[in-house]
Parts: sequence; C-alpha cells; structure tokens
Amino acid sequence: MRSAAAQSRGYNRRNGKYGVQTANNVQVFDVISGHSAIRISPMAFLSPDFLLQSDAARTLYHTYAAPEPILDYHCHLPPDQIAADHRFADLAEIWLAGDHYKWRAMRANGVAEAYCTGSASPWEKFLAYARTVPRLIRNPLYHWTHLELKNYFGITTLLNEETAPAIWEQANARLAEPGMTTRGILRSSRVVAVCTTDDPADSLEHHIRLRDEGTLATKVYPAFRPDKALTVDQPAVFNPWCDRLSAASGIDCHSFSAFLDALRQRHDAFHALGARLSDHGLNVLPDADCSDADAARIFDCARSGRADVSPVDAEKFRTRMMLYFGQLDSEKFWTKQLHLGALRNANSRMLRQLGPDTGFDSIGDCPQVVPLAHYLDRLDSAGALPKLIVYNLNPADNYALCTLIGNFQDGSVPGKLQFGSGWWFLDQKEAMEWQINTLSHLGLLSRFVGMLTDSRSFLSYPRHEYFRRVLCNMLGSDMENGLAPRDFELIGGMVRDICFRNARDYFGLALPG
Repeated sequence: MRSAAAQSRGYNRRNGKYGVQTANNVQVFDVISGHSAIRISPMAFLSPDFLLQSDAARTLYHTYAAPEPILDYHCHLPPDQIAADHRFADLAEIWLAGDHYKWRAMRANGVAEAYCTGSASPWEKFLAYARTVPRLIRNPLYHWTHLELKNYFGITTLLNEETAPAIWEQANARLAEPGMTTRGILRSSRVVAVCTTDDPADSLEHHIRLRDEGTLATKVYPAFRPDKALTVDQPAVFNPWCDRLSAASGIDCHSFSAFLDALRQRHDAFHALGARLSDHGLNVLPDADCSDADAARIFDCARSGRADVSPVDAEKFRTRMMLYFGQLDSEKFWTKQLHLGALRNANSRMLRQLGPDTGFDSIGDCPQVVPLAHYLDRLDSAGALPKLIVYNLNPADNYALCTLIGNFQDGSVPGKLQFGSGWWFLDQKEAMEWQINTLSHLGLLSRFVGMLTDSRSFLSYPRHEYFRRVLCNMLGSDMENGLAPRDFELIGGMVRDICFRNARDYFGLALPG
C-alpha cells in the first residue's frame, strides 16, 4: 500500500537509483550498491511542523498536544500588572524589561549595559537586541524570539538590524490593539490558571482584587515563597522582612514561636486565596540538627542584633524552618517546589551595581543528593511529606535525584514526588530531552505534570508549545522505531495528560469551567 506521506516514486536510469519522495525527505535506494540513504529536504524555519521529525510526531502534536490549554503552575508574572490589565507601551517593555536571558546574550555580543538595563531609549534597546538576534543561531532564544513574533504579532520575518524598524512598528501597532493587554494575552494563550511567586510578607492585595472581581477567565493564584525566612545570618535583610511579616500577619514577630505563628497565618491567607503550591529557591538544602530551643536562641540573636549569626547556626535555623514549611504544606495537601542548584550573584561588582536577578547567575555544583535525602526522610518519618517537585539545575545530578525521588513514593498519590521540568538554563530542547529521558528511564513519564514558564514575561507561553513539540517528537520517534506501540489513543492520551491533565489533577487548583 502506498504511504500517505509519499508524493512520488521513480527509477533514475542515469544514476541507477530508485527514490521515494515524501513530504520532508527523499529516501534513495541505489540498485547497484544495494545501499539506501535519506536525503533531507530543507524545511521552512518555524513551519507548522517545527521540531516534528516524523509523521507520528506530527500527529501527536497537532491532534493531541496543541489543543490542550495551559496551566502555568510556576511563573514570576507580576500580579499587579494582571490586576491592572496593564498595556505595554512598546515591544521593548514587554520583551526586554526584566529578561535576563536576553541581557546575557546581548552582553556576550558586546552590547554595553546601557542598552540592557541602563538609560538607553526603548528603541535603542530593541535595536541592540535585534542586532544580537542573528548571532543567536542554535541558542534557544533564536527560536523563542521568532515564535513569539509569529504567535503574538503575526510576524514571520527574521529579526535583524535591517528588519528591526518595520518589526518595531508592526509589533507596537499590535500592542495598541484591544486584545493585547496582560489579561488579553493570557486569554489568547489559552492559559486557564497562573500561579505567581509571592513572599509571605506581601499584602496579596492584587490577588484579592482579582478574586473579588471574578471576571478574569484565567485563574490567578499566589504561591508561597518564604526564602527570606531563611536569611537569619543577613540582619539587613532578615529584620526588615520580619517587620513586614508582622504587619502582614498582624502578629508581632518578637519571638520564635510568634514568628512561626505569623508564617502559619500567612500560609492560611494564601490558602484562602486558592493557593495550593509553595516554592523555595535554594542553592542546596540545609542539613543540620536543630531543636526548638536552638532555633529560638538563633532567632533572638538575629532579632536583637547583639551578635552575628554564625554559619553553623544559620544552617541549623534554615533546616528547622524547611521542616516547618514542609509540615505546613503537608497539612493542607499543598505541593512543595524545590528549585535546587543555582550559583547566584557570581559577579559581585554587577550585584552591587544592578542588584540580584539581572543575569549574573549560573549552574552550581554543590552536592545535592545527601541533603535532599535527609530532608525527605525527616519529613516522611514525621508523616509530613507533602506532594513535592524537585527542579534540578545541574544535569550531572539528574539520575541521582530522580532515583532518590523514587525512594519516597508512597502510593497515596500518582506521581506524588515529581522530577520537575527543565529549569532556567535547562529549559531548552537538549535539556528538556535529558529531563524527559531521565524520568522515562527511572520513573513514570506518563505521570509527569509537564511544563511551566518560570518567566516574568507575558510572551513566554510559546515555551509550552516548544516543550510539547519536543515531547511529541521524542514519543513519535519511539513509535516510528518500534520502541513504543503505534497506538495513537495510548500515546496520544499520555501526551494530553503531560500537557495539561496531570497538572490539573495533581495540584488541586480550582479551575474555570
């Protein structure tokens, strides 16, 4: 039977080769030598079949993955901009403000800081990025940049210095249209829910406004990120933050017990607003023994300012607090997220100049396995191990951490402990494949809760599309090569689950409809 993909067949008498022409390639069989080879025909950049290298992959993506909505369960979108339905002034504001991925690339291309985070005009910053884009071939930014231009602005022209003026005008005109506010972008991206990243000392006023309005099709929930509660050895950070926590909770943090009560009150407040996730950004999990008496002593030392908290005491205090946060999450059936392995603020000069989260972080190489094992074991032994996602930033640790997670699956929830999606420097094609392969080989890919944006940009939702295409290409390749059944209901159902349905069922968030 002739393949549906075949377009033409024929024997060429001049070279003795018999060929089969398909949509994307030519398979050539040499009748003299008996050898065959695939000659790949060029595919247009960002075609509808971008990243999809087989018929099975294309079917999986277009039929099963693409129709699923997005549940963005971890991001850094500013809730005030969602509440205000903010309209962006121009492409530079929505694209370059706060995007340290782009800033790093621009710096590597010799762009001065004035055009990244400095005083250059929006047009000048955009033009500096446009000049950088042709140098980004094989960097994921090249794909993301053009996917975002295509999906949100209908622009298929490659961005460079010559095309920049026309793209700037077309994109800015589009941003002025009614549907291109923050809420409109979420709606057009088919985002059913967003979990922002919020400090316990935040007032949550914007989340309260969104809840009370009740008109936004996308649900917006806070996620509890108490990183500053661990900064006991940084009095300039810890003490002002405790004062803010006191104001937000209505509980004076004058003692360690009151401090715990204040954090519990804020955890309750987050829960009342629909929150079901917490998050921690840690280089490595703290790992020490700490009694309540020790924790109270260390807390009193930090709050009084009588003496600096030693590194040993800081490690003890952080360990005690992380166990407490695990207990809070377990009591409410929340999901705890652990982002592990970043080496932050490596460039001290630029930290002093610009502050944190400006593009001077990298992958760390701290030992992760033993501290995480001790943490999970302590929570499990106390009957307080919540649903938990581990995001690993150093791919050298992928297999070790994924096997460790398997030690604490308890049969109570499918995929209770998750090996999280590629994070930060690993949210690109190759590292997505590493994560998918690791989880496939050592756990249950079918129970994976899928991709997230982890982004401050409202134009980052093509990252979900990117992930889905990578996933479908891998599974489609397995089907084509006989490594998985050619059963589209089976494999396609798995794709649907990973793209949306597992996350819907796992997190327990109230979703529209």
